[in-house]
Amino acid sequence: MEYISECLTREALEGFGDFKIGGQIIHTVKYADDFVLLAKEEKVLQDMIDKLIEIGRCYGTEMNVEKTKVMRISRQPSPVKIMINQKQLENVESFKYLVRILTNDGRCTCEIKCRIAMAKAAFNKKRTLFTSALDLELRKKLVKCYFGA
Repeated sequence: MEYISECLTREALEGFGDFKIGGQIIHTVKYADDFVLLAKEEKVLQDMIDKLIEIGRCYGTEMNVEKTKVMRISRQPSPVKIMINQKQLENVESFKYLVRILTNDGRCTCEIKCRIAMAKAAFNKKRTLFTSALDLELRKKLVKCYFGA
């Protein structure tokens, strides 16, 4: 199935793309059986999806409209109107991709808060440093070692 999806996306997205990262035109970001379409303009994204659906029919595949989401990343985000089979795709404010939380405002505030929470949880696991019978100076050195204080 992976080979079909590769061929399908390559064929469908040929000729699209002014989205450059590091000087290379990028159409998709893929991970396992998921992929993200990238476009600078709403119309280009709609055209990409229409072409992907058209080519998909040739391969006997369908896009799952219920699982397909859309998000505009901008400093002033606004909803995007992308249609598949007369159904508008759901706009989302954020989604998790490869352990990262991507938000529609392009900021990483949510990601930072998540990482701080993870650090606090890890710190709390080391609670024995504060309640053990270890020498106070040794505990201070361990805290500095762990947390760079």
